Amino acid sequence: MEKILTKKSFPNWIAKLATVQIYAPVVKDDLWSYEVVDAAGITTEYTNAIQSPKKIIFPQRELFLEFSHNDNGSPEIRELLPEDKESIIFGIRPCDAKGVSHMDKVFGGDFEDSYYWKRRNQVTLVGVGCNTPPSPNCFCTSVDGSPFSHEGLDVLLTDMGDNYYVQTFTKKGDKLVNMSKGLFAAPKPKEKADLESLHKDAETKLPRHLKDTKKIPPKLKGLFDSEIWDDESMSCIRCGICTYLCPTCHCFDISDEITSHSPLEGKRVRTWDNCQFPDFTMHSSGHNPRPDKASRLRQRIMHKFQYFVEIYNNYQCVGCGRCISKCPVGIDIIQVLEKVRDHV
Repeated sequence: MEKILTKKSFPNWIAKLATVQIYAPVVKDDLWSYEVVDAAGITTEYTNAIQSPKKIIFPQRELFLEFSHNDNGSPEIRELLPEDKESIIFGIRPCDAKGVSHMDKVFGGDFEDSYYWKRRNQVTLVGVGCNTPPSPNCFCTSVDGSPFSHEGLDVLLTDMGDNYYVQTFTKKGDKLVNMSKGLFAAPKPKEKADLESLHKDAETKLPRHLKDTKKIPPKLKGLFDSEIWDDESMSCIRCGICTYLCPTCHCFDISDEITSHSPLEGKRVRTWDNCQFPDFTMHSSGHNPRPDKASRLRQRIMHKFQYFVEIYNNYQCVGCGRCISKCPVGIDIIQVLEKVRDHV
């Protein structure tokens, strides 16, 4: 479905959508962040949020179950699935929506993660295309993305000046538009032509580019024991910001937390984990197959640009640039990949 929505009618549409919980970018502690908002708090003019909305579908901490002993001493286990609550993530950037589609691959397939999919199936993704780059380190076109990609989206809005060009791609998206049919009009031929021109122009404005990206996955196969990883990881301080802010990183740990010893009570919790931490691959025997920074950086790069490509035929990186912008020591994944590509 393709429609035109005037900016004057935009608040009326949002008011209709507010019958369900809406997450959207707002300024929190001087940074853009996806939070629950009311209809009046929604804007389409914002820079990239510091963290992707991955946290809404895949929380940093979530309860799996609670356990205890009942009065007769028998163990009792109570599963805690996410609640039934429809929601909309409004204003998600195309790179972050593509990140959600990659997460779908990981938590779907032969085994579906019921906790992830309970949330995912209740979320509608409404994206806002990037007329101008939301970050100085965007490079989505280098990893098969686009400032107006619709992968993973239910609805995509393009700012056309006085209007929004609205495209829907799923039944969920159609439903949001059909809630306010009277506010939308069919696009005219000139508006369709202007849309195509705007999309092409936006791709020329991206500040960063990684050339010959397709050469990188096969090149990585021969660099497992290369000295390049020692050189590139030397400045790393193992903070893990690169992976915590990444819209596609999905590693987690599961632990049991005892809340009471008498009577015995506790809960099983899933929390995000980080491949850049020293104990991420620590075995109970004490052996660690990735004991140094070099092997952990190698894992991060190979996961995104070799292993994920071999399994899913996609780069795991979506080119949002967060890991570059927020790295406290200036490690730049584009520069690392360029050295991989050109390494002899």
